[in-house]
Amino acid sequence: MDIGLGKLGRRAYRLDEIGIVPARRTRDPEEVSITWQIDAYRFDTPMVTSPMDSVVSPATAVAIGELGGLGVLDLEGLWTRYQDPEPLLAEIAELDDEAATRRLQEIYAAPIREELIGQRIEEIRSAGVVTAARLSPQRTAEFHKAVIEAGVDLFVIRGTTVSAEHVSGRAEPLNLKAFIYDLDVPVIVGGCATYTAALHLMRTGAAGVLVGFGGGAGHTTDRVLGVAVPMASAIGDVAAARRDYLDESGGRYVHVIADGGMGNSGDIAKALSCGADAVMVGSPIARSAESPGRGYHWGSEAHHDELPRGQRVHVGTVGSLRQVMNGPASTSDGTMNLMGALRRTMATAGYSDLKEFQRVEVVVGP
Repeated sequence: MDIGLGKLGRRAYRLDEIGIVPARRTRDPEEVSITWQIDAYRFDTPMVTSPMDSVVSPATAVAIGELGGLGVLDLEGLWTRYQDPEPLLAEIAELDDEAATRRLQEIYAAPIREELIGQRIEEIRSAGVVTAARLSPQRTAEFHKAVIEAGVDLFVIRGTTVSAEHVSGRAEPLNLKAFIYDLDVPVIVGGCATYTAALHLMRTGAAGVLVGFGGGAGHTTDRVLGVAVPMASAIGDVAAARRDYLDESGGRYVHVIADGGMGNSGDIAKALSCGADAVMVGSPIARSAESPGRGYHWGSEAHHDELPRGQRVHVGTVGSLRQVMNGPASTSDGTMNLMGALRRTMATAGYSDLKEFQRVEVVVGP
């Protein structure tokens, strides 16, 4: 459509602008499968947690794994900067809103300690759950050996925007294709939000691609950078890249993981209906009693030393981690029993598993 005489733009849709259409056939929710498998790892739910200090600690990563999800620890967060970050997490929860950003910058100015990377990964791995950890593209070359040596199962390279063709005149950029090829573990990489960018990331050999530009509850990327692609359309575009890459590669399937903008169970169901294989969620888990954020939520963008693109937000506490993920719910706003709600959505629409559910009919609301 015309934005002006010299500019065209495509209409795109947010998750809250679409709806899932029930089919003629319904199913018993208990007979619906929401299992998800990526590479050799199988999960009872298609839920991956955002690698944020307000969401995941080594202890909560273990608890999430035991409940059927995948907890991803941020290796650039407080747990690898401080031996005991609990007093700092308590302090962050008590900060005045006006002072929060500056104090976060001060706290996160402490250097990352390589020995703590191995220690934290071992804490999770020793519990017997699938171990996943995140580095940004800027830190991957520096710390990836410590991550691999510690025995991580899934390596997540996550930034606001990750490109397979980063250009820099100041430093040698990370060659994702060569890097992923040399690793012995599956890699999930992102975010991206366009067909072309996703296709390039898939060609690097990644096992999964994250869809999103940092559109979660604690992000201000849209206001600071003006970068935003509505999630429903972004997922649909990246799912199309997955389909075409499947043909191009002769059958290699790359998982699409929707990352950001999913504050309730309805958003999760809509993201999967648009073509995602799994979802990466932050604020819903930050609302659990076990979350490290103590009712507050923030991401790595909130403490950037030069240009913060996020903020600490109060999300409150609604119940235990088990209640948030698997119920029972005591609220009616979609913040509890996320996976139970997904089963019921799929049963109402008449689908028995996630791959089938990606074909469900959706409509655009006014």
